[in-house]
Amino acid sequence: MQYRKDKNQNDLSVLGFGCMRFTKKGGNIDIDKAEKEIMAAYAAGVNYFDTAYVYSGSEVAIGEIFERNNIREKIKIATKLPQYLISNRTALDKYFDEELKRLRTDYIDYYLMHHLTDVAMWEKLKAVGIEEWIDEKKKSGVIRNIGFSYHGNTDNFLKILNDYDWDFCQIQYNYLDEDTQAGVDGLKAAADKGIPVVIMEPLRGGKLVNMLPDGAKKAFKESSRGWTPAEWAFRWLYNQEAVTVVLSGMNSVEMVEENCKTASEALPGHLTEEDFKTLDVVKEKIRENEKVGCTGCRYCMPCPKGVDIPGTFRCYNAMYTESKREGRFEFAQTVGLTKEPAFASQCIECGKCEKHCPQNIPIRQKLKEADKALRPLQYKVGINIVRKFMFRKAKTK
Repeated sequence: MQYRKDKNQNDLSVLGFGCMRFTKKGGNIDIDKAEKEIMAAYAAGVNYFDTAYVYSGSEVAIGEIFERNNIREKIKIATKLPQYLISNRTALDKYFDEELKRLRTDYIDYYLMHHLTDVAMWEKLKAVGIEEWIDEKKKSGVIRNIGFSYHGNTDNFLKILNDYDWDFCQIQYNYLDEDTQAGVDGLKAAADKGIPVVIMEPLRGGKLVNMLPDGAKKAFKESSRGWTPAEWAFRWLYNQEAVTVVLSGMNSVEMVEENCKTASEALPGHLTEEDFKTLDVVKEKIRENEKVGCTGCRYCMPCPKGVDIPGTFRCYNAMYTESKREGRFEFAQTVGLTKEPAFASQCIECGKCEKHCPQNIPIRQKLKEADKALRPLQYKVGINIVRKFMFRKAKTK
């Protein structure tokens, strides 16, 4: 197993165990099966285990497994504050204390503000005293490192990153999402500040393995490397020094063994020019079903009316390269849930964006198509309800 350093020069395994997707049995986590998988990973050198308050049964399960096997002091636990449920200072201790109890521990190694999509969410936490709360917890030793997980655009990521002295952060990043969400610009910005980056969704929830079009599968098969699609995705990440830990939601011992093998072999800079050509073909084949030929270059931005043009097109394309549900969900979380609305319906058809588009995309027309597809009535209503909940005014007491 390879290890990379955190901000305090502690060793973290480059492969982290994502504890959201354990196998269920009778509606509950199959704890005996999960134990075999966790202990196989531990034996192979994995020392970073990621969970969250809202991962049903996960904190309780891994707390029991770590206690059963007496390995708590030998591993690192990362879990998350459900910031979307926080409206006052009292709630901070309520949820944190409950997590300690579930995990059967008296400290958390890596604690994250969960699922930030906009700097406004961080500002809301600041309004209830999160900075003072973090200081108290870190001084007492019950939190060792503080960070945030992120699903939004690059601009908001950079604002959050630069607004606090973070110990680490967590982003969605893979060879298909290189220029979306926090993206490579966010990854490099964190690295430049010496902030370790934990990667989630390296396989886009398994889609870079299970939903590859035939042309992409053929490109991988024709390569002399002999790597599986999952291995290609992990190797692309490990090739980058700025990546600290890559999370994988492993739910079989065989998957653990394959991923640990890759994590032991894939060194920074090991991919060749030929490897990148193979990945370019794979991406091209995946994107053949896209509706808009947007590359995410952002030359069209900023929109004078605040429309997130590349974000909208990315989600519109995802409806046809993955599924309608996935594209709409991605849109809701990365475009719909920003404090300042970024909807295509705000477009006044000034045409400024089209003058700067290297792809000569008829942006105004495509935005109308995308908005209609991404926001049918039920989604409009749902997004509006969630927006009111997430951006409600915080209470200081």
